[in-house]
Amino acid sequence: MSDLPPSGSTEPVPPADPDRPTPPAVGPPVPEQPGSPGSPTPTAGQPAVDPWADPTSAGRPDSEPDAPNPSGYGPPPAHPYPSGPATPPPPGWPAPQATPPGWPAAAQGTPPGWPAPQGTPPGWPAPDAAAPGWPAPDAAPPGWPAPDAAPSGWPAPDAAPPGGWGWPATGTAYPGHPMPGVTYPGHPMAGGWYPGLDPQDPLVTPPHAGVGGWFARCAGAVRRGWRQLLPIMLLTQGVPAAVISVLSLFLAPTGELATGPDGAPVLPDGYLEHVVVFYGAILLAAVVFGPLQAVGWGAGTWVVARQAAGEPAGLGGALRYGVRRALGLWGWTIVVSLLITVGACLCLLPGIYAAFAVALFGPVYLFERQEPIGRAWRMFHKRFGMVLGRVALVMCALLAASVLDVVVGAVSGAAFGTDPTSAPGTAVGAMALAVVGAALAAPAYLAQLVGLVVAYAEQRAHEGPVNAARLAAELG
Repeated sequence: MSDLPPSGSTEPVPPADPDRPTPPAVGPPVPEQPGSPGSPTPTAGQPAVDPWADPTSAGRPDSEPDAPNPSGYGPPPAHPYPSGPATPPPPGWPAPQATPPGWPAAAQGTPPGWPAPQGTPPGWPAPDAAAPGWPAPDAAPPGWPAPDAAPSGWPAPDAAPPGGWGWPATGTAYPGHPMPGVTYPGHPMAGGWYPGLDPQDPLVTPPHAGVGGWFARCAGAVRRGWRQLLPIMLLTQGVPAAVISVLSLFLAPTGELATGPDGAPVLPDGYLEHVVVFYGAILLAAVVFGPLQAVGWGAGTWVVARQAAGEPAGLGGALRYGVRRALGLWGWTIVVSLLITVGACLCLLPGIYAAFAVALFGPVYLFERQEPIGRAWRMFHKRFGMVLGRVALVMCALLAASVLDVVVGAVSGAAFGTDPTSAPGTAVGAMALAVVGAALAAPAYLAQLVGLVVAYAEQRAHEGPVNAARLAAELG
């Protein structure tokens, strides 16, 4: 009789008796010939025993697939609700894709009383709307400019830069176009230079180069063009100065003050007439020689600009250009001279101030040909210290020429007396010294011309991109 419970019984197996001998291991049956003695024959209706099966699972019915496995071996039990599409759910369970009874279908919207998935709860503002009392998301706070508008007093983002100048048009004949999208002067590039400016330009001094850059370009202009500039200055400035000096020798009042019976100084006879004649002759000579001097200023400016641009600049072409611009420049010179004279008559300082403030009128007229006095005045006051320093250096050159003229006059007086025209020999000697003095003043006129032209080019560089080629083209 076996110790195992009958088939189908749920009664646990009692522990084995330790004193009972261990039965022999059950091995696979040795096949024998049918009908041989000792061959076990299975009973009808009883399944054959698997010799390799777990002893503890003997007698377990196949109808209990989810019964626990005491030994912990074997495959895991199948899930009561398989997820495969071909396996139907147990009775009473809803279909996998079906909606429970009483619930709205997924495609029929949301439960009653609930907001739509993309909707807004009742009483809430729309997602793109601003809260009550708040500005719209794209609107600026009260008192602030619009996002695309410029602050008060500023130009529009796409507007042209202030100051009356704009970017050069595409296809212009001169180089030095500014970089797109860069507001001039804006921020300097690497090395401290600004876009549209060549730091090695022989005529235009870039911003913040200082007086050293201005002086270097003045010296370069003199080295390049002294062969043309010096004859121009001798012809158009030296000759008028020599003629006026000779006239002064013959027309200057020579009488000395006398003392009357009461001890008061008395003017010599005809002294006032001599004074009027002298200054009238000098003024007439200045008016007559004014156009010639204007020719020299125009011709010298033409030579300086064209040589800096690398273009040919002959003496004949320079004089022809000077003749074309002479009348206009002479007329403006008369206006400036009257302005300075009126200021000097009111008081000396206003006349000196006016001379400094409009010193750049000549280059302004030659390069721009409009409003020379007003433009020169604005340039002087917009960059007061810079222009004042440059003009003062030019005035120093003229002062040196004046000092030289005084020295020549002193030598002439010491050699030929106070009245050199009284004898032919002294007259000739005095006239020779006058001509020499006028010739020695020519370098001072040359320095005046070059210094003012380079100072004007520097002021143009502070207003916008410019170079020597553009300035030469503007002369016409």
